[in-house]
Amino acid sequence: MTAGGAPKAGRKEWIGLGILALPTLLVALDVFVLLLALPHLSADLGADSTQQLWIMDIYGFMVAGFLVTMGTLGDRIGRRKLLLIGSAAFGAASLMAAFATSPGMLITARVLLGIAGAALTPSTLALITTMFQDAKQRTVAISLWASCFTIGAIVGPLLGGVMLEYFWWGSLFLIGVPVMVLILIVGPRVLPEFKNPGAGRLDPASVLLSLGSTVPVIFGVKEIARDGFEALPTAVLVAGLVVGVLFVQRQRRLSDPLLDVRLFTHVRFTAALLSLLAYSLIGGVVMLFMTQYFQAAQGMSPFKAGLGMLPGMAAATVSFAVCPIIARKVRPAYVIGAGIAGVTAVLLTFTQLDAGSGTAVLVAGFAVFSFCGAPIVALGTNMVVGTVPAEKAGSAGALSQMSNEFGAAFGVATLGTLGLAVYRDDIAGTLPAGVPESAADAARDSVAGAAAAADTLPGPVAESLLEPVRVAFTGGLHTVAAVSAVLIAVVGVFFVVLMRHIPPVGQEEPAAETGTAPEDGTGPEGETAPEGVSEAGNAAGSEPAQKAGV
Repeated sequence: MTAGGAPKAGRKEWIGLGILALPTLLVALDVFVLLLALPHLSADLGADSTQQLWIMDIYGFMVAGFLVTMGTLGDRIGRRKLLLIGSAAFGAASLMAAFATSPGMLITARVLLGIAGAALTPSTLALITTMFQDAKQRTVAISLWASCFTIGAIVGPLLGGVMLEYFWWGSLFLIGVPVMVLILIVGPRVLPEFKNPGAGRLDPASVLLSLGSTVPVIFGVKEIARDGFEALPTAVLVAGLVVGVLFVQRQRRLSDPLLDVRLFTHVRFTAALLSLLAYSLIGGVVMLFMTQYFQAAQGMSPFKAGLGMLPGMAAATVSFAVCPIIARKVRPAYVIGAGIAGVTAVLLTFTQLDAGSGTAVLVAGFAVFSFCGAPIVALGTNMVVGTVPAEKAGSAGALSQMSNEFGAAFGVATLGTLGLAVYRDDIAGTLPAGVPESAADAARDSVAGAAAAADTLPGPVAESLLEPVRVAFTGGLHTVAAVSAVLIAVVGVFFVVLMRHIPPVGQEEPAAETGTAPEDGTGPEGETAPEGVSEAGNAAGSEPAQKAGV
């Protein structure tokens, strides 16, 4: 027991954390190894370009569409039960994908993998809040859990490259099968069960509305990012937003909603969620532009471009381990604020790059970017799930992952489109006269098109094409980095101002901030306190202290 009364986690809980880390690691691995396998499986199965896009994207669509439903379902039927069901389904779908004999069969397997994956992540995060009730231990546990995403990003390309060297593409999907078997065997022995005893029945209409809003919105922003504001993706996006409004209205009317929208009236919860959204928004587009810069401006192979990302992933892993220790001495808002300041500084440095800068500055900058961004993910996630009552931790975990999914897609759709517009404007009048018209058209469309066209041209002509492409693309990078720096800096200032009163992890909040919310439903500084949500965050010795990590 701690001094405040929250029980300390023991050996069983830490072993359980290792089990919970496995599906998180596997989800990250699945994304990165598929990027390497796509050319192989496409050739083997005869998948056309449209089928290849669906093979890549349908998994993310299903995860995003079912996250809210699965997070709430775990709160109702039991988080361990849902984790075990999801693990069994993920293993079975992995076998189906590994031995797929047609593009349609593989797409179907990816649909099932996405639905099963949506059951895994919120369940693991919610179980961590149940197992680690001590604030300091929970912060460490969530940081270790979050670091699995970056570890998967590091191991994925390397493991995938080795397996493709010696085995067929389906072997990459088989990686998940023994992991799921291990979870099914060990999980019931080391993981506790938790469910909301007062939860009502699942509302089917809310589930359909949730799917009808999230999937079209994610699809719309991804297609707009890829092809611009064409009629179909724009109409789908608008339809998804309309359905989203209907979803929110229905949740407000229900006595036992699929998603308690009153949680968003809690400043601490919403501010942490928005910080995660903002970081994923700029993080996704920065990684996209980095890989394109490596390959188009510097002529690196895809494998070498992937290696250029590894120092950043390693730096993030180290930061995930360090930031919970710092947050015990320094207020979390200041730790996150310092991280955002570092991210902003790196983005401003990127605005000074030119086509001849080389890769060292970008690789080192991304390492600093990742190190400084890790506290946003670790402490922000801890704040999201730690603010809500225990019976809603699954829903909160789902929302934190939804912010990552939507942020990355929306960042590419907005900032990525902005960078592409700058590139196209700059390249329009700078292509040399000796370049074939087909290659010039490809270069005007995108930097990837320019690189592909250059591969078909003689050396001197290819270089004359790529030189203005490098300059124009670097101009787009400057714009994206500058806008991203302003965006994350504004979010950082507001976050620090709103959250600066929260004490270091494990310390008691001042009485003025931990007192019971007044009868009008507002907390200190006018913050609304929904039913079951307390401002007492991590006050020692109180029930909310066992739920709030910061």
